[in-house]
Amino acid sequence: MVDRSTGEAVVVSVRAPATSANLGPGFDALGLALTWYDEVTGRLARETTVTVHGEGAGELPGDDRHLVVRAIHATFAQLGMPPAPVALTCQNRIPQARGLGSSSAAIVAGVLLGRELAGAAGGALDQPALLRIAAGLEGHPDNVAPCLLGGFTVAWRESSEPDSARAVTVAPADSVRPVLFVPDHRSLTTAARAALPDQVPHRDAAHSAGRAALLVHAVTRDPAPSLLLAATEDRLHQQYRAAAAPATAALVARLRAAGVPAVVSGAGPSVLAFGPVPEQLSSQVGWVCQEMSVDQHGATVRPDMMPAYTG
Repeated sequence: MVDRSTGEAVVVSVRAPATSANLGPGFDALGLALTWYDEVTGRLARETTVTVHGEGAGELPGDDRHLVVRAIHATFAQLGMPPAPVALTCQNRIPQARGLGSSSAAIVAGVLLGRELAGAAGGALDQPALLRIAAGLEGHPDNVAPCLLGGFTVAWRESSEPDSARAVTVAPADSVRPVLFVPDHRSLTTAARAALPDQVPHRDAAHSAGRAALLVHAVTRDPAPSLLLAATEDRLHQQYRAAAAPATAALVARLRAAGVPAVVSGAGPSVLAFGPVPEQLSSQVGWVCQEMSVDQHGATVRPDMMPAYTG
């Protein structure tokens, strides 16, 4: 896209937050945006190039296979536009394959870049449309929703189709303080999801429904540790994934036994706790403890200007 008044190519920068999804009983529904960010800068170009700094440098593809590029092209397709080459620079800070929404950050950044780089046509995409595109790429909305909207989100689907996603955001109480325990090893969401059974006992489903509802109240109205501890108890997914991630399961159990509300972050292996965390528990061998705040704004866009591409 070129600004007609100046003849300069428009460069767009997007900052996308990390997220923690599920939050215990809120499987595939609840999510929290965190103050840890990836930044992607892009412009239209004659050929696609992707330069990655930080997380994933030297590992991620530098062409149309890159997830941000795929999200840009999916956004163009939604607008009836053909795919176009883009030049991207990614500053990745969110740890990858740790259950902190790095793929959702890439998707949301790409969707927003696609809307902006589409020019006037991009104005047809409102926030619900952006969410549907992002969820269609991710497969489920619980991470893309907080990344796009910020805050504490409740997401659902209108049908079984991933692109039927909807979400609302609610403000968490000021005293909610997420604490992350990030391990030095990775895991894949697909492997963690494969460990889930097709059916669960009715009593466990009912238990999770009640605790998820309680969690919304606790996070937004009454984040007392004792209430959050009860609200984050899960019987729907964490127990089935424990065998594949014993260190994660052990840390969650250790924190909860000490009265700290703790859950597996997303599909793991990171752990999310609601602070404060006693000092003696904050130092765990093989884990980095990181205090966070809740990001209230979601992904943000900043258009810049640079000389038009002439290569």
